[in-house]
Amino acid sequence: MNFIATFHRICFLRTAVAALLLGLACTGPAATRPNLIVILADDLGYETIGANGGTSYKTPVLDGLAAKGARFTHCFVQPLCTPTRVQLMSGIYNVRNYVRFGHLDPQVVTLGNILKQAGYATCIAGKWQLGQDAALPRKFGFDEACLWQHTRRPPRYANPGLEINGLEKDYSNGEYGPDLVNDYALDFITRKKGEPFFLYYPMMLTHSPYQATPDSNAWDPKAVGEAVNRKPEHFGDMVTYMDKLVGKLVAKLDALGLRENTLILFLGDNGTGRGTPSNMADRVVIGGKGTTTAAGMHVPLIASWPARIAPGTVSRELVDSTDILPTICAAAGAEVPAALQIDGRSFLPQLRGEKSTRREWIYSWYSPRQGAELAVKEFAFNHRFKLYRTGEFFDIEKDAAEKNPIDAKTGRLDGDAAAAVKLLQSALDRYRDARPARLDSPAPESGKAKGKARKKAQA
Repeated sequence: MNFIATFHRICFLRTAVAALLLGLACTGPAATRPNLIVILADDLGYETIGANGGTSYKTPVLDGLAAKGARFTHCFVQPLCTPTRVQLMSGIYNVRNYVRFGHLDPQVVTLGNILKQAGYATCIAGKWQLGQDAALPRKFGFDEACLWQHTRRPPRYANPGLEINGLEKDYSNGEYGPDLVNDYALDFITRKKGEPFFLYYPMMLTHSPYQATPDSNAWDPKAVGEAVNRKPEHFGDMVTYMDKLVGKLVAKLDALGLRENTLILFLGDNGTGRGTPSNMADRVVIGGKGTTTAAGMHVPLIASWPARIAPGTVSRELVDSTDILPTICAAAGAEVPAALQIDGRSFLPQLRGEKSTRREWIYSWYSPRQGAELAVKEFAFNHRFKLYRTGEFFDIEKDAAEKNPIDAKTGRLDGDAAAAVKLLQSALDRYRDARPARLDSPAPESGKAKGKARKKAQA
């Protein structure tokens, strides 16, 4: 039996042995172990947050978290939802474990598995999009799950459909999906206040359709479906409502006396929806979701942990979505099994103001749907330069839209550019043969068949 299968077996058979493992895993009293919350906003680029210089939207809660905690100026993720979620959950680049859109390989050991094994109460509340098998949330280490887009895809906003711990619930009395998921997350925190918990909160907001929120003048509690009451200007309402929901979570932590020893990481899953304009000082940034430029990959990353992070911390370190798993595990004191060979690097030292080895580059293998129209794009980049497997080379500080490739022949480059080509080519070479052959011919998942055991209720 291979390591991954063994790890999953251990996770599912946690009885008396698990209690022993918990005792061994804890290096101090349970009260000293931080609570952990990862918030993943949907389709939210770097430019949307006031703390990052955005001026189009109101984000007072996130701005406050950044002012009293830390923000990162160079966090990059994959250009689309599922690829980022797979990297975040596994700590591994897509080249090594990405199967197809809307799916996470069941063999993967996740952040949820590791933290559950370390004794954390675990919950996922929000958008799933990682496979239709009803058993997957538990298989991936989550004790509880309140999900949209799990075994079905009903409306997500006004009068939504959710799946709560395997039970389908359809709402029709003016409920708002993001509110319902937030309420579940707050209830989980309340119930688990006496033990260390991990909450993964992949929000539905601010993904299109851009529909009115309950705080919008145009809100219609009778609206049904995602084709109604949608206008581009509602995007701003959705950003502000998203910020409000984060504020409710922070307020709950304060009310329960948990705030000081809770680490919150907030980031986006890809750039803002394509074509959506946002202002940053005197320039306009156009959302580039799905593209491999900064407009599709540059996202906010804000960290809050009052007991450990100095107020006003700003880091220019490179961070990507594979780094979330090792950072959260390091904060928990949970060892990441060496056999997983993760690609991510913990940025916990940066949060604590400690010296650490800096990440020199970010690598990306991007083929979300693996069709001919979306061939593999593979590249590596640092703060200034970007090199594609095809040989295309860009100065992304001067040419963020990547319109003017530079001749990458090192003999024609200045010292900085020549050094960058050498560095980035070494990163690409590292992953040249990393793609497992089995991933390029996956067997179709029989989600409908596996979902037959689902229960249904009306709410």
